Amino acid sequence: MNYDIKDVSLRLKATREYLDISAEELAEKTKTDIAEYRALENGEKDFSLSFLHDCAVALGMDVIELLTGNTPTLKKYSLAKNGKGLPIKRREGLSYQHMAHLFKNKKAEPFVVTAPYSAEEQSKPIPLSSHDGQEMDFVISGRLKFIIGEHTVFLDEGDCIYFDAANPHGMIAVDGQDCKFFAVLI
Repeated sequence: MNYDIKDVSLRLKATREYLDISAEELAEKTKTDIAEYRALENGEKDFSLSFLHDCAVALGMDVIELLTGNTPTLKKYSLAKNGKGLPIKRREGLSYQHMAHLFKNKKAEPFVVTAPYSAEEQSKPIPLSSHDGQEMDFVISGRLKFIIGEHTVFLDEGDCIYFDAANPHGMIAVDGQDCKFFAVLI
């Protein structure tokens, strides 16, 4: 899904104002510095998925509605065929497919994530993020170098990590090949 950051920013600001929530209050709820929050809300800076999720929770809406302007409506089940989830491009390099974007009132956000291998990334610090809730990552193919807090672990096909997502965490594909994994944000 290709979308304009400005469109998401406008939806964020309009919803915040409609709910009579100040920028300072939403910045606090999303654990974001007010200057950074204003840059995000004004479309001057790209969003992380965790920031959008935190905004959606604080605003009482679905993250999909914030991203696309469409409200999920399915209540019994949602089916996403292989490769047919809602594509979302967030963190540079990683691609996400939301696998239940049409389901209303989700308790979790399920994604198939592809981390492309980059020789350049191997010698750089891994970008870390954190968000409320818990997360589970299950490797489908490839190998993942995963940092959580002070710990570094390597996940191979079939390996799974479950963690408190408030801990700074990040990952990159290693061993010369892309890594595909299933991530569930709870």
